[in-house]
Amino acid sequence: MWFAARRVSPRASTENYCVGVSHAMASIPQPAKSGPVVTEGQRSSTLDGVGDVEEVLSRLRRYPDVEALNLYAVDAADRLVLDVAGEAVAAAGSGKVAVIGDAYGALTLGVVVGHDLRDIRVHQDLLTGELALANNAKALGLADRYTAHALDVDLLDGVRAVLLRLPRALSGLAEIAESIARYAAPDVTVIAGGRDKYLTKSMNDTLGQYFSQVRASRGRQKSRTLLVTGPKAVGSPAFPVRDRLEDFDLDVVAHGAAFSGPRLDIGTRFLLQHLKWMKPDARDAIDLGCGTGILAVALAKARPAIRVVGTDQSAAAVASARATAAVNEVEDRVRVVRDDAMSSAADNSADLVLCNPPFHVGAAVHTGSAIKMFAETGRVLRPGGELWTVYNSHLNYRGVVERMVGRTDVVGRNRKFTVTRSVRGLHDVQER
Repeated sequence: MWFAARRVSPRASTENYCVGVSHAMASIPQPAKSGPVVTEGQRSSTLDGVGDVEEVLSRLRRYPDVEALNLYAVDAADRLVLDVAGEAVAAAGSGKVAVIGDAYGALTLGVVVGHDLRDIRVHQDLLTGELALANNAKALGLADRYTAHALDVDLLDGVRAVLLRLPRALSGLAEIAESIARYAAPDVTVIAGGRDKYLTKSMNDTLGQYFSQVRASRGRQKSRTLLVTGPKAVGSPAFPVRDRLEDFDLDVVAHGAAFSGPRLDIGTRFLLQHLKWMKPDARDAIDLGCGTGILAVALAKARPAIRVVGTDQSAAAVASARATAAVNEVEDRVRVVRDDAMSSAADNSADLVLCNPPFHVGAAVHTGSAIKMFAETGRVLRPGGELWTVYNSHLNYRGVVERMVGRTDVVGRNRKFTVTRSVRGLHDVQER
């Protein structure tokens, strides 16, 4: 059941595509030549004028996430999952289909249009994806066809078909698989897909811990799916997990999809070394992109008078950071919100912002998310406020931060990372 990204001949793309699965292919639903489409007589009146699946997919946008020529709202893996899932979705029917990890709405709206279904239950970890789906559904007049949920029983109770975009973090996949096995119907079918270059044998093994059958379909356009059935009995929930950082006298709680899990990533560790120099008189601080909340909690523990807001667009990160604050007994001074780059924070409301920005947008290497964070920081900081940032040195963010926030100095550098301090000045605020 192992699949790995590799170059294959055109013939190999339709025969024995995955190591160890050639004998199982005949029993697995294979991609149709075109997307699932209901006949005109079957379509409800609310789908009149919407178009077919491919037309709908072509209209989807990423907004409010970063948009660029090399960033797409739909990819070949979305189309493959929709095609392979057609039979399972049709058999499940309205109210019994769940979608997990839908980037911008392709899977959810593809199922709606392809099968004229209602009451689709959707879980998206990232807020930008949730908002993009809402925007796309509203534009198509389909906002009443689905409901958003946390990764819990309400999402999966009695569900018979799950469409899943495979997350890159195995811990995230494990928490999803465990939840499906725990809550979904015994005859549930999971159609999990992704791009070849991000798929590993470990994903098969992780799913195999919670399901009796994990089989691969044939690939198409450098994408493929896994057909997963037979949920196993599960014991006590494995997530969230908890670990202790002895160096910082701090306990960390992490859900599966939270970046770096309960561990301290090396960039954050380097930034923490500068904690005592970060605007000593700050009263209000923000941990921007807080992850599991390590920076927010460390700051709160070091300074009993400070108030900290942790923000992240990941639902798993927000839940993790709240739990981390609670176990370290600083939840009265650390408030965690799910937000897109501090968009809900008021102007001139913070004295200090800490940030370890990403350099990926989804799977693509792109600095758009980091630049968005810097721009919001320039709005949120009070005059004289400070932004402390750690980033991979090759990205050379210093000039960008200086334009968007204020005077920026390098205060630390090692073989991999750079730490900068940016100060918001009166002149900068007036010219913004």
